[in-house]
Amino acid sequence: MNPKILHHGARHGVTGSCHQLFVEGENSLLIDCGLFQGAETAPDGRSAADRLEIPFPVEHVGALVLTHVHIDHCGRLPWLLAAGFKGPILCSEPSARLLPTVLADAFEVGVTRNRELVERYLKMVEARLRPLPYREWRTVYSSSGATLRVRLQRAGHILGSAYVECELSGPAWPSRRRVLFSGDLGAPHAPLLPAPQPPWQADVVVLETTYGDRVHEDRRSRRERLQKVVEQALADGGTVIIPAFSIGRTQELLYEFEDILHRQRSGNSRHAARWARLPIYLDSPLAGRFTELYRELQPFWDAEALARVRAGRKPLGFDQLVAISRHDEHEANVRRLARSGEPAIVIAASGMCAGGRVLNYLKAMLNDARHNVVFVGYQARGTPGHAIQTYGPRGGHVELDGERIDIRAGIHTLSGYSAHADRDDLTRFITRMRHLPSEVRLVHGEDDTRQAFAEHLSRATGGKVRVVV
Repeated sequence: MNPKILHHGARHGVTGSCHQLFVEGENSLLIDCGLFQGAETAPDGRSAADRLEIPFPVEHVGALVLTHVHIDHCGRLPWLLAAGFKGPILCSEPSARLLPTVLADAFEVGVTRNRELVERYLKMVEARLRPLPYREWRTVYSSSGATLRVRLQRAGHILGSAYVECELSGPAWPSRRRVLFSGDLGAPHAPLLPAPQPPWQADVVVLETTYGDRVHEDRRSRRERLQKVVEQALADGGTVIIPAFSIGRTQELLYEFEDILHRQRSGNSRHAARWARLPIYLDSPLAGRFTELYRELQPFWDAEALARVRAGRKPLGFDQLVAISRHDEHEANVRRLARSGEPAIVIAASGMCAGGRVLNYLKAMLNDARHNVVFVGYQARGTPGHAIQTYGPRGGHVELDGERIDIRAGIHTLSGYSAHADRDDLTRFITRMRHLPSEVRLVHGEDDTRQAFAEHLSRATGGKVRVVV
């Protein structure tokens, strides 16, 4: 007898994650409550980017567990509170440090810039936060009929990310059941973070499938491709624009560029002198704040990153990194790089080009063949990033802020930099459990991707696991 689970988001796309696990009667637990992005749809099939209300009753939701602090997993928290949710908010200790910064930015963009209201909202959230250590069981519901315990395990996606194990027991569950919600699982070679390890067992797994139909490049190949793109820009006299999410992807890129610069200084590359003069601009105040928090949360880094620190290196704070915070500095940098022949790297938000400072770089440079745009993360349907990624290599155009821009810049996609597990990683997460689950529910992926992965996983498990799309 498997428990009842309702999926309120990430059913027909990769955003809006929100899942409800019922424990006893109407008493339930909520896992994530994220924003929809781009042209993705709500459970009723309608476009959901502006669907912010909570479409289900919350009076019997005892707690919210956040797998991580990306906005498509936590961004509807203000509307959940407004709907009357009064329970605790459980997350990992690093996520509890990062969450207020994420929510303050999202609240200012989506609700109000009134500082007093923002502060009041943050105090309300912080009073509910219950940070949990990894690998420790915590009881979140207990009655004469049922008990629910949860445990967080490292997911390797961004700092603080976790997958959630839920254990149901008691008279209502004479056969103890364990349900796992994957959140977003990271690639095993992702910088800074330990790779996710599958659990011993689970009866039901709710599994993300963002990249369930493809296999990423290995770490060495992706670094070589990134380096090649930058070296082409060095020759062309142009800028490499990298749209990146402020948390997670930006820090991984900084880590990778520090390593490339270190290797250039240590080797005999013909481009070494040019690399030594190459500025790397981090043009995102929010990404700058998250990078500082990442540095403060160094104890949660993986062994490789900590070894670099002990060797005297600064993976997230090297000399050629130039942080731009003031808006007038940003505008001046856009003008200068668009006009000059100065090679440079610019990392700017937003990751899907749906807003933020990266738009100004794109509007100024997309129609110039000297420049290159490098996508290192998923581009949801309906976002400008998806349009540039799709039509740019064909010499097409994109509309940005109502302006048509012909795309002449080089457009590159490096899937190996995804913070998500690929098809083979997801498969191993299931097949390396000592006791295979009886059911795997596929969420957080495009419809055709989930279907392709369902067929692949069924073959990989010899038909022993019921795979539900």
